Amino acid sequence: MSFFPRTAFIATLTEGLFGYPKWLYSAIRHPVMWQGALISTLERHLNHQTFSRRKRISAGAFATGIFTVVPVSLAAVFSRSVRHSPIACGLLASCCLAQRSLHEHVEAVAQALEHMSLAEGRQAVSMIVGRDTSALDEAAICRATIETLAENFSDGIVAPAFWCAFGGLPGAVFYKTVNTADSMIGHRNERYEAFGKTAARLDDLINLPASRLSAFWIVTAAFFTGQNWKAALRAIRRDARHHRSPNAGWPEAAMAGALGLSIGGPRLYNGEIANVRWVGEGRQEATPADIRRALMLYRAACIVQNAVLFVLSVKTIQLGKVHLQSQWGNAARCRTR
Repeated sequence: MSFFPRTAFIATLTEGLFGYPKWLYSAIRHPVMWQGALISTLERHLNHQTFSRRKRISAGAFATGIFTVVPVSLAAVFSRSVRHSPIACGLLASCCLAQRSLHEHVEAVAQALEHMSLAEGRQAVSMIVGRDTSALDEAAICRATIETLAENFSDGIVAPAFWCAFGGLPGAVFYKTVNTADSMIGHRNERYEAFGKTAARLDDLINLPASRLSAFWIVTAAFFTGQNWKAALRAIRRDARHHRSPNAGWPEAAMAGALGLSIGGPRLYNGEIANVRWVGEGRQEATPADIRRALMLYRAACIVQNAVLFVLSVKTIQLGKVHLQSQWGNAARCRTR
């Protein structure tokens, strides 16, 4: 298997420092929007309500294959054309990460609660969660914000970096395409449950390694920042496997334990109460200050991941030099025979 830690390191460093440039967004929008347009087009044409459930599952599987293969193939062609250049591929792969934008959206919630009003806080958190936020009090807004920060650290940062490290630019694009599809059609409702089944299951599968890794990064960050890393480990062991998602419970438990909070719990979706299990055994009365602490832990976890990618990049370069020297030595010996 090929290994591309330099590409992943450049991608994470670039996106963390600069994000996605506004001028580029104004000119061509974001690649995720292109993916979303393709997914929406296929869904409109293939997800017919008159089809049987089996046929809709098959149509969804076919659509998932199409909107995954097309962008991955384009990424593979580009990667080959630049001979897998870490800089060129890393710059493009940075579009698949969301370190900076996630931080900005979460910080906006804290700022709204600290300097504006509860209504502004509800509006800000509604931009990053799917639940009904109209009746949330301050503690519930803070819990929802910290919960989504932890989950999206895994989905939006660790997972694309992981797949980029092991698959280069095509690996990052593959992950981002499946994850985007899951967010658009992987819902458990009448319209999408059958059609989006393949995308949802595939997203769960490819997030398995990153979710565990994200929890480890959070625990490590907690250790270095003076947060309760031991409680984070206890929360992972106790709560991660009980989450309704096979992946989200890992980073959420790590975050809750490190901060001494309980997050999750019942919430409202489309007028219906979802009885979601609590994660963590700390206090439920979260505050904007806890959001700030969560952001500090998040930044530290991003730094931990980037540091590991940097070390792996250096090791890969050293191994490459050793391999080249070995080849040159073999060639020289052959010439002297």
